[in-house]
Amino acid sequence: MQIAMVLYDRFTALDIIGPYEALSRLPDAQVDFIAETAGPVRADTGFLAIMADKSLADVPHPDILVVPGGPGTLDQIENETLLEWLRTADTTSTWTTSVCTGSLLLAAAGLLEGRRATTHWLTLDFLAQYGAESTGERVVPDGKYITAAGVSSGIDMGLTLVGKIAGDEHAQAVQLLTEYDPQPPYDAGSPQKAPAHLVEEFRTNSRFSLA
Repeated sequence: MQIAMVLYDRFTALDIIGPYEALSRLPDAQVDFIAETAGPVRADTGFLAIMADKSLADVPHPDILVVPGGPGTLDQIENETLLEWLRTADTTSTWTTSVCTGSLLLAAAGLLEGRRATTHWLTLDFLAQYGAESTGERVVPDGKYITAAGVSSGIDMGLTLVGKIAGDEHAQAVQLLTEYDPQPPYDAGSPQKAPAHLVEEFRTNSRFSLA
């Protein structure tokens, strides 16, 4: 089972590493980190790079594709090389997935039109502009498409997909072995729970424009 983890400049690291930790534990998994050009790809903080061992062209037909989000999404949303690869890969994929603003790239490629989907809470309206039925849910399956909300929800997406492929008990074993048992010190992980002034500050300063 070939799993293609897509990288591009200024992706968010946990968007891809969260699903990787779950999906790499599928039976017979072969994980490939890929980018437009093979080589190191730097995450949004600038501190971390992940090696893309293969180019997009090297992996035309993965069984599973995972598209992360991050600040670099805006620079990729009109990258026809990436969008065309997504369209081509999707024609034969068993599962097409995204985390955070990665769903905007799937949507820009025309893959989410009329489908229920999610993204980071700051870009839900932006997703709807591409014809998706935008929801605020954490993980949204719609046929073979599974989209996850912001960053940490990629872990939930990965476990959801493991359960669909290998069964609930295998997914539970992966959750146990990774000790994924969230007990955050603050209850501010969504705009409904976070202090209102923080939510407004992020909305005001978001680089995503609906103009």
